[in-house]
Amino acid sequence: MQQFIAIVFCLSFLFGCENIDVITATDAGFDAVKAVTLSDRDVQEIAIHSAQYSDKKHTLAPPDSKYAKRLSGLVGQEFQDGNLKFNYAVYVSSEVNAFAMANGTIRVYSGLMDMLDDGELRFVIGHEMGHVIKKHIRKKIQLAYAASAVRKGLASQNNAAGDIARSLFGGLAETLMNAQFSQLEEKEADDYGLAFLKREKYEPDDAVSALKKIAKLAQGHSFLSSHPDPDKRAERLLAQLEGRSLSIEENKQGIIAGFMAFIADGLSFLYNQLSRLFTTLNGLVCCIFSVSCQEDAGYTPI
Repeated sequence: MQQFIAIVFCLSFLFGCENIDVITATDAGFDAVKAVTLSDRDVQEIAIHSAQYSDKKHTLAPPDSKYAKRLSGLVGQEFQDGNLKFNYAVYVSSEVNAFAMANGTIRVYSGLMDMLDDGELRFVIGHEMGHVIKKHIRKKIQLAYAASAVRKGLASQNNAAGDIARSLFGGLAETLMNAQFSQLEEKEADDYGLAFLKREKYEPDDAVSALKKIAKLAQGHSFLSSHPDPDKRAERLLAQLEGRSLSIEENKQGIIAGFMAFIADGLSFLYNQLSRLFTTLNGLVCCIFSVSCQEDAGYTPI
């Protein structure tokens, strides 16, 4: 089936133009297959190699630096949630950012550390952990592969469009590092970050203050352009802390509980109705059987 998908994808380009780079077109077909058939092992391998690529490209804060020591003091070198182990490091850069990979790799930029206090930084780390736990990164890898398939399909054509597409060939790591998440995914990550602070017995209000600080970044800042409005996110978490709102997960559980209660009530009603029906039918059958027996014995019912 995978080979069939690859062949169909390749043929869509082969029949579209005579000037085709067959090897690149075939490669595009396999990227298309990969986008829809990624296994957990594939995801982990991609994450590991992407993290290695990113670490080589950036300046990692040495273990004895103030940034590395501070981060280690907040979360240690590793933190485990269920079967997933997280590992942390700092990129020495004035950029205000942080990102996570699907294998639990989390990288924080020193520029972000400079603007947040310890509690606020813990929330950001928890937020990035949320993207991993909720498998948002996996979706981005699938999308990146799908985009790669399209680019390579275009690049297989020996024309101006192909030249442009070939110039866009970039590392998968770059795509993952700069991935934009949906509003729902950001909300789920925020909820996890808040729950992380509560679970580890840190101050949950730090989640709100972290987002409010980020909201003060200059208009047009790359962080603001790639994330939903931090002020609105802060208000949403504040509403949760004040009991005026529920998290995404709590809402889901509430919907599921309501649905299950509806099903249970419906089954109970159906059971009662069927019980009455069977009781009535049983009485009717007994009555008919009784009359039949009397007639066979020579009795005439009154």
